[in-house]
Amino acid sequence: MFPEGTGPAADPAGSHFERRIRSFQPRRSRVTTGQADVLRRLWPSWGLDIDGQRVLDLDALFGGLPVVLEIGFGMGEATARMAADDPGTGILAADVHTPGQGNLLRLAERNGLSNIRVANGDAIILLREMLPPASLAGTRVYFPDPWPKTRHHKRRLIQPEFLDLAALRLKPGAVLHCATDWEPYAEQMLDVLTAHPAYENTSPDTGYASRPGYRPLTRFEGQGLDKGHAVRDLVFRRVADEAPAEVAPPEADRR
Repeated sequence: MFPEGTGPAADPAGSHFERRIRSFQPRRSRVTTGQADVLRRLWPSWGLDIDGQRVLDLDALFGGLPVVLEIGFGMGEATARMAADDPGTGILAADVHTPGQGNLLRLAERNGLSNIRVANGDAIILLREMLPPASLAGTRVYFPDPWPKTRHHKRRLIQPEFLDLAALRLKPGAVLHCATDWEPYAEQMLDVLTAHPAYENTSPDTGYASRPGYRPLTRFEGQGLDKGHAVRDLVFRRVADEAPAEVAPPEADRR
């Protein structure tokens, strides 16, 4: 769809990591003419492919701003609002949905949001291969795929191995913020986060947190609330004195 260097690659990591169990489904659904135009124009300066072949210089990308990683942003409306409300924080927004990437860049351009960069590909590869230790001021995982069938639970993103990896990239005191409207997944998230020594719950009495003011209420979330769905926020802080060992890739993931 896009010549090399002029837009997000279809498979940025190639065969280097192709056998890892993925927590997402690659989605290259129809891209509108406007989305394709903004991707071609802005991708060289505001986008990057998660190829696993380099370590990012976040200071250079964001002009020295503290950086929060957002994993999965849909069509980008909430991400754009968070960037507008907090221009002093850079948002590295990772997703595989090409129309969403184009829409987020369109919103960033329209609203003059220079604190957004869009990353295309697998966030696990981004965390493991492309981010320096203790480089993130926070990580946000809002409404990830719940993979409701039991046989697919291994595909859920919030697992002990992911928490190990995220802890290596989070600065001491940085916040890992998850949100879901799937109650069984919320319970799993709470269990694995509570059990992990590198994190502490900012709401130890209740387990779940109230929705922080910086997380916008999305249209999809509002529709769910109208139907009686419970939305759970989990806000955990990176503990300063717990440093997990560097995470090695699974055998099937090595080349």
